[in-house]
Amino acid sequence: MATHRRLLLLTAALLHLLAAASAIGINYGTLGNNLPPPAQVANFIKTQTIIDRVKIFDTNPDILRAFANTGIAVTVTAGNGDIPALTQLAFARQWVAINIAPFYPQTRIIRILVGNEILHWGDKRLVINLLPAMRTLHNALVLAGFRGIQVSTAHSLGILEVSEPPSLGRFRPAYTRILVPMLKFLRDTKSAFLVNPYPYFGYSPQKNNYALFKPNRGIYDKFTRITYTNMFDGLLDAVYSAMKATGYGDVPIVAAETGWPSLGGPGEPAPTLANAMSYNGNLLRHASSRRGTPLMPNRRIETYIFALFNENQKPGPIAERNFGLFWPDFSPVYKIEILRSERQQRGARGRPRTPVGRARRAPRRGGGKQWCMPKQGVSDQALQANIDYVCSVGVDCRPIQGGGPCFEPNNVRAHASYVMNSFYQTKGHQAYNCDFSGTGVLTSVNPSHGACRYI
Repeated sequence: MATHRRLLLLTAALLHLLAAASAIGINYGTLGNNLPPPAQVANFIKTQTIIDRVKIFDTNPDILRAFANTGIAVTVTAGNGDIPALTQLAFARQWVAINIAPFYPQTRIIRILVGNEILHWGDKRLVINLLPAMRTLHNALVLAGFRGIQVSTAHSLGILEVSEPPSLGRFRPAYTRILVPMLKFLRDTKSAFLVNPYPYFGYSPQKNNYALFKPNRGIYDKFTRITYTNMFDGLLDAVYSAMKATGYGDVPIVAAETGWPSLGGPGEPAPTLANAMSYNGNLLRHASSRRGTPLMPNRRIETYIFALFNENQKPGPIAERNFGLFWPDFSPVYKIEILRSERQQRGARGRPRTPVGRARRAPRRGGGKQWCMPKQGVSDQALQANIDYVCSVGVDCRPIQGGGPCFEPNNVRAHASYVMNSFYQTKGHQAYNCDFSGTGVLTSVNPSHGACRYI
């Protein structure tokens, strides 16, 4: 038995070394009442996607069992409430015995995060106990023989006092007394410093292209003579500069959370399908290139996109429930070539085929106007979802209500036709606004009938 366990541990260590070949991870949240079972999720990630690592926000045993023998690297999280108790070695050893030992190394747990964004929330009791808990948990892992598991914690970028220009990135003085000894601990234990860089939260119309990896003039750092062309690199280099200024520029950085929502509510201009597809698609290509950043060139930046699914029970504004790359039935909210099948469908020149969210234009008749209609064969369930979505984002749906000019014929397809077209016409006549997860198509035939006039 002991020989078998040593062999498993050796295999886990080897897989950890091989992981350097990739860097694409996903945050797997579970705040939804319609999400698929963990076993299905693990199989989907392993067989259908290029994702080779996941981060979860707890130590859910069903999830840990599901990822056994998949080879997928897993980062788990000790809850914020456990932090004070984790400063006691007896509790830490018990925590490891319950939450890690039954699953490791069959499940390839590579890292334990102690809490999430503790400095950001400012609970003094948790802040004071954070580093002692990390140290004690590391000791508990060593005593259990699990030396290959890192211990760290994830930070919001609120830890920075300055982030522009990136070369002047510095930690807030109030946090330095905590972060400097923490960085020493991470260096000593060969662990990574995790941050959550979200250009979405720094969005402004003036920096739209800079935030979304689109062509732009860039932001010039006169101290390094580097022009930054995307905010993601700028934020990571600001963190690197802050770490270097404290003497710990050699500690690896992990982008633990970053993403962009595909839908928002009133007063939320940034969350759109087009923006989410642009940010996450370009982020995926950027992270896969292993180019690193201007101040960390040719460095593999381990990056975790937020999130795997749209989670319908997340609190807060509408955008919070729409960060997912996939719906609970595993269909993509939009396509960014994270599915293996998408990569196999590239054109002869290596360009991706038309993704969800960017439908091909139907042939125009004489270059005239186009209307957006449902495709033939689409289910009423999918069309009803389109109706619910369009009517939730401010499009006038009164014409399809009882007594309205487009209420008849009173069926889902007819109502979906009207509202899908209204969305397309009012959102700028962009082809991707008639995609609706592959259920919409453009036509040059005016679908108006009787008193029902399509705009």
